[in-house]
Parts: sequence; structure tokens; C-alpha cells
Amino acid sequence: MEPATTNPLRLLYQDDALLAVHKPAGLLVHRSPIDKHETEFALQYARALNGGSHVYPVHRLDRPTSGVLVFARDPETARLLGLAMMAGQVSKAYQAMVRGWPPASGDIDHPLREEPTDRRLKGQEQPLREARTRYRTLATTELAVAIEKYPTSRYALVELYPATGRKHQLRRHMKHIHHPIIGDANHGRGRHNRYFAERFGEGRLMLAATRLEFRHPHTQAPVVIEAEPETSFRQVLSIFQP
Repeated sequence: MEPATTNPLRLLYQDDALLAVHKPAGLLVHRSPIDKHETEFALQYARALNGGSHVYPVHRLDRPTSGVLVFARDPETARLLGLAMMAGQVSKAYQAMVRGWPPASGDIDHPLREEPTDRRLKGQEQPLREARTRYRTLATTELAVAIEKYPTSRYALVELYPATGRKHQLRRHMKHIHHPIIGDANHGRGRHNRYFAERFGEGRLMLAATRLEFRHPHTQAPVVIEAEPETSFRQVLSIFQP
């Protein structure tokens, strides 16, 4: 299938080896057995930006997560950058809005069990993997709205720096420290999610990949790719003072 005329990806960076884009929330990176009915993917739109030539995903973003997504333009670049990611040589930063007020900064060192894609494996105990995330709090606010048992509700904007890449790591880690990400249907708090969906006319996961830093796989020059969160994310951030 050919992608629609309007390309939802925004080009952030391009050279002979790499193509980096901003992926909107709601778009799958590539075909998935969980979403067999879907026909549109970031991969095909990135191919359109690449003049119709094939591109190779070197990492992924969950469907509801927006932000920086990098593709390689050839298999060797994909291999080299994939090795750098496995070696922890690629630095990632995300922004998230969470319930409550976390400390000013912290480290979450909490192993996570693998989440298999194959539903046939759901009943089997999965391996426990090391998982580490560092965070810092950027802003806090308190709304005069009673959503749970308190007369007001507190929220924070945090920046997250995953040191490992487990499935749904950031969502699961923020839940682990009792500050779940707003809009997270699986690991968040339903009442808060519904409040923001009703207030802003739509619900979304308040998680955005905002920065990726690494050494270029061929030249070793530093590469920094950044993207401001998309409009739907920034609209919700209007609850914070400027």
C-alpha cells in the first residue's frame, strides 16, 4: 500500500546514512501482530521521505508515544547503530506528565519482566531483566479539582532518561514509584486519564521522545536530534504556569 498524500512524519535530520523524523502519537512504527487491521505505518511514510527507497528502523516508539524516531538508510548503518544502542552508547530523553509530585530527581533501578508480544506466552513466567531510568522534575502544578480522595490534584512534568530499553519501561517505572504517566491505559490511573481526555477533548499518552544523542556510525561525529512535543501534548501542558 502506498502512503497517503499527506505525510504525518516531520523530517528532523537527514544525511547519506540516517533519516530522523518526528512520529505523531497513534502511528505504529511498523506492522504488528497485535494490530493486524492497521494499514498505515511510520516505516512506509519514512520510505516516502527517502525517495521511495527502503529504510531500516533501528529502534522503536510505542504507538501512543510521539517524538524522535531514527531510521538507517542502509543495512550496514542499521547494524552499527543497533550495536551502539545495545552497548548503551545512545542517549535518549523523554518528557512525561505524571500524577503527583516526584522528588526533584532520582534513579529508578527496578528489574522488569519481559512482556511477550505473542499472546500464547502470556500465561508463562517471563525472564526478569535489569531496567534503570533516571529522571528529573521540570515543573509542578496543583489543580483545584477533586479527582480522587483529595480536594486538589497534583501533577508534574518530568524528563526521563532510560539507561536500558525494556518494553514499556518508562510507563512501568513511573507506576512503580507511584507517579504514573497521564493517559497510560495499562499502567496509569483511569480517573485522571478520563479527566484530561474530557478537559481537552481527546485522550493521549503524555509521553514524548524529545532527544536522541549518539556518535555517527560512520564518522563518529556527535549527532543530537531534538524535537519539541507535538501540539496535542503541549495543549495539556497548559495546566502548568508559563
